[in-house]
Amino acid sequence: MNCDEYAVPGFLANGISAGIKEQGRKDLALIFSEVPARAAGVFTTNCFKAAPVLVDMERISAGAAQAIVTNSGNANAATGERGYRDALAMSRAASKELKISDDLVLVASTGVIGHPLPLEVIERGMEPLVEGLRRDGIPDAEAAMMTTDRFPKMSCRKGMIGSREVTLCGIAKGAGMIQPNMATMLAYLMTDADVDGEALRAVFQEGIAQSFNAITVDGCMSTNDTALILANGSAGNRQIRRRSREYAPFREMLFAVLDDLCRGMVRDGEGATKLIELVVDGARNRGEARRVAYAVANSNLVKTAFYGGDPNWGRIISAAGSIGIPLPTQSVRLFFEEVCLFEAGQGTAFPTDRVAAIMAQETIRVRLELGMGTGSFRIYASDLSFEYVKINAHYHT
Repeated sequence: MNCDEYAVPGFLANGISAGIKEQGRKDLALIFSEVPARAAGVFTTNCFKAAPVLVDMERISAGAAQAIVTNSGNANAATGERGYRDALAMSRAASKELKISDDLVLVASTGVIGHPLPLEVIERGMEPLVEGLRRDGIPDAEAAMMTTDRFPKMSCRKGMIGSREVTLCGIAKGAGMIQPNMATMLAYLMTDADVDGEALRAVFQEGIAQSFNAITVDGCMSTNDTALILANGSAGNRQIRRRSREYAPFREMLFAVLDDLCRGMVRDGEGATKLIELVVDGARNRGEARRVAYAVANSNLVKTAFYGGDPNWGRIISAAGSIGIPLPTQSVRLFFEEVCLFEAGQGTAFPTDRVAAIMAQETIRVRLELGMGTGSFRIYASDLSFEYVKINAHYHT
């Protein structure tokens, strides 16, 4: 069940303009659980991990957190030992105002790489940030995370876990440098459900694999990617464990929220005009299906064809056949929505009016059947437009 508002019992949030960004734009965000929460996280696999990522990776191993403080406008990445010290100082500033243990504060930064964090600005902003915490502050926190995003990405669900209603809300930012592992993104999920730590880690990692690690805008990986989930148990439900009957409904809620967020991220891809849902079926295994899906989704020729409204099936099969997997060319079939454009090794006499209408849709479903086995993988991708080049040509380090 969708929520009518973005609020989770036991959580407060806020987002303010501290002065990191110009023109009074919000740039400092805080998520706060009124009690310590169980926590899990997934982070970038980039070798050049930003300082806040390193801090969070250390702290999340304890499985508990109570606050997430985020700045936008500066990534605090490639900033050496000073950057790490600044990330710790940002955490201390938050924990001091919140009057909680510093180990329970997670930090995140997003923005340009290679510049020292404006720590004094952030420290000055911490008092009004904490003072403004409120139950309905999640949209303000989302606004303070955004960089090149055109619109906010938020999702909320309510559901019954046993006899108790639980709420799960998620917010995310990200529009460019989008590809696993993970995308250039920050994502925070908050729930009042009582979830065992092992179960929380397992379901979150599984959910990330099928959402944020199954999208692409430009095939570029970032240094700051962070996805976190906090579960504070305020709902008072019977604790969710991996083998309990409560696990499945919570998993369904989580996957729905993650799907909303990652679809929004791809739809908001820098300069994007279309969301492409690509499913590769019939591979020998899931790994090979994934490789084919990314080869197609990251092909600039494929992406520009979608931008131009051109149903260029030749570019798709060429990309699929380029990665060294021996595809049975006579068995491969390609569909746009319900229309088959390629089979038996050649293009079909497809209905041009129907395909033109499909290419004009904002969301286009593409299915590539390989005819080799049962492996399958779904990916969300965007098209590639002039605007992407314009945005990134002027976004400096």
